[in-house]
Amino acid sequence: MSTSMQHESLPASELPEGPYGSSDPTRLSSDSTGIARPEMENTKIESSPQLTDEAPDGGAAAWLVVLGAWCTSFCSFGWLNSVGVFQEYYQNVLLSSYSSSVIAWIPSLQIFFMMAMGPVVGTLFDRYGPRWLLLIGSLLHVLGVMMASLGSQYYQILLAQGVCSAIGVACIFQPAMNVIGGWFDKKRGAAFGILSTGSSLGGVVFPIMVNRLIRRAGFGWAMRAGGFLILFLLIIANLTIRAYRPPHPQKVTGAMVRKPFTEPEFVLLSAGLFCFTYGLFVPINYITVLGLHAGMEPNLAEYLVPMLNAGSLIGRMFSGIMGDRVGKYNIFIVVCYLSSIWILGLLIPTITNASLIAFAVLFGFSSGAYVSLLTPLVMQISPLNEIGLRTGIIFFINAVAGLTTNPINGAILAQPNGWLGMKLFAGMFCLVGTTFVLAARVHKTGWRLNATF
Repeated sequence: MSTSMQHESLPASELPEGPYGSSDPTRLSSDSTGIARPEMENTKIESSPQLTDEAPDGGAAAWLVVLGAWCTSFCSFGWLNSVGVFQEYYQNVLLSSYSSSVIAWIPSLQIFFMMAMGPVVGTLFDRYGPRWLLLIGSLLHVLGVMMASLGSQYYQILLAQGVCSAIGVACIFQPAMNVIGGWFDKKRGAAFGILSTGSSLGGVVFPIMVNRLIRRAGFGWAMRAGGFLILFLLIIANLTIRAYRPPHPQKVTGAMVRKPFTEPEFVLLSAGLFCFTYGLFVPINYITVLGLHAGMEPNLAEYLVPMLNAGSLIGRMFSGIMGDRVGKYNIFIVVCYLSSIWILGLLIPTITNASLIAFAVLFGFSSGAYVSLLTPLVMQISPLNEIGLRTGIIFFINAVAGLTTNPINGAILAQPNGWLGMKLFAGMFCLVGTTFVLAARVHKTGWRLNATF
C-alpha cells in the first residue's frame, strides 16, 4: 500500500470491534474516498479480500449454494421427518416383539446424534470450512441407510439408522446451513426458507416411497432405494456448497463456551427451543400410529406424514420470506403459538379422519418455522465468527430433548389414558417453549409490537 494511501491509525483501545469481535487483528484506515477500510499491520490486505466483502445476496454462485443446502435438507431433516413411517412399520411388523417405548429409541437416537454433534461440527466448521465435513457426513449417512437395509435385529437397526446415519446427517446439515450466512444478509430469511423446503419435500417423498416399496419389494430394497436417492443428492451438495469467506480458525476456550450463557437473549432462546423440541416431534413421530388407533384406513393413514410435510413446505417458505419483512423472531413466535393451538384444540377432542387430516396440514404449516428459522434466530443474536459454535450449542441442548421425548411419550402411551397424556405433553411443551422465545424478543426490543426483530 502506497504512503499516500495511509493515514494515522486509531489507538488500539479506541478501535471498534471488527467483524470477528474485539480480538480482530485488523486496524482501520481511510483511503482517498474517505471510506474506512481494514488494514492488517505489515500484511497486504489483498491476500484475503473476501474477509471484508459484504454478502452478495444473490448471483449464480450464491443460489448454487442454496441448491446444495436444499439437497442436504432433503436428505437430513427430510429423512428424519419420515420417522413416523418407520415407527409404525417397526412397531407392527419388523420389531413387533418390542414395546413402542423401546422402538422409540431408534428415532430418538437419530435426533440426538444429529443435534448433539453440533458443538463438534460447529467448531470444525469454524476452523476448516464445510468441504470435509460434507464429504465424511455423506459417506456415513449413506452407509448407515444401506446397513439398515440389511438389518433384521433391533440392535442392527439401532446402530445403523440411529447412530451411523445420524452422525452423518449431523456432519452435512449444520455446515450447509451455516454457509448461508456468508452468502446472504438482507435475503437470508428467504434463502433459509427456500432451502428448508427440502426437508418438507423429503418428508413427502420418503414416506410414500418407503411405504410403497416395502409392500412391493420388501423393507431391504425400500431402504436401499432411499440410500441411492440420498447418495445422488449429496453428490450435488458436495459439488455446489462452499463458504463465501475462508475459515477463521480460533481456539475454542471455556470462556467462549460460557459467554453465550451470560447473554439473556441466548439463554431464553435456548430454553425456548429446548422445550419446543420436546413437543414438536411427538405429532411427527406418532401421527400415523394415532390415525390407525383412531380407526383410519391404513391406505389413508400412511399419507398423514406426507400431508404434514406438504403443509410444512408451504409454512417454511412463508416463515422464511415473512421473517425478512416483519422479523424472524416475530414470525417464529406467531406460527409456533399456532402449533400449540392445533395440538391442544384439534387432537384432544374426538378424533375423526377430517380432524386428523386438518391437523396434519395445519401443524405442518405452523411448525415449519422451527427448521426454517432455527439457525437465523441464533445468527441474529451472535457474532459472525461464533455462529458455528453457538449454533452447535443450541443443537446440543435440543439433542437432550430429542433423545428423551420419544421414550417418554412411549411410556406415557402405555398408561390407561396414554393418548390424552401424550397430546397434553406435546401441546404444553410447545406452548412453554414459544413463550420463552417471546421473552427473548421482549428482552431485546421491549413490548413494542411494531419492532422488526
